[in-house]
Amino acid sequence: MRIDIATLFPELLENYLSESIIGRSRAKNIFEAYCHNIRDYTQDKHRRVDDTPYSERQGMLMQAEPIYRCFEQVTNGKDKPHVIFMSPQGQVLTQKKVKELAALDNIIILCGHYKGVDQRVRDHLITKEYTIGDFVLTGGEIPACILTDCVARMVPGVLADEECYEKESIASGLLEYPQYT
Repeated sequence: MRIDIATLFPELLENYLSESIIGRSRAKNIFEAYCHNIRDYTQDKHRRVDDTPYSERQGMLMQAEPIYRCFEQVTNGKDKPHVIFMSPQGQVLTQKKVKELAALDNIIILCGHYKGVDQRVRDHLITKEYTIGDFVLTGGEIPACILTDCVARMVPGVLADEECYEKESIASGLLEYPQYT
């Protein structure tokens, strides 16, 4: 399983993805996760990725061009992977959906920022939009970490007991009973 994450803040994601179970799995090449800085695909000296929308709404949108260039580089001629946009407008991420994503060979996660992304990106690149709840964050990086963590746990060899995610309480639809040390 390979996950590519397109973001404005790769360091934030790399810190999370380099720790604990996910970090150990990456170090052992059991699971691949790569962060791509969308700013690296701009063409101006200020590395600007945002612009004002053509509407009366306040705020800034991420421009389509740097995102497209990033995706072209990441996919590099491969078949179009499953592209996920972390968005408050998306479907709620569930364990069932995570299991479906874990069956794929490669996914790309786009982390939005500001007021979102240019609609052309959503129309032409995005396969599916997911949200982690009915609230708004400053960007898609935290949801991308959550999604990556959920999917990585299902990759064979990541967890010591490969069946433990099937035995977890959420898999049966019930919550666990109190436990003590």
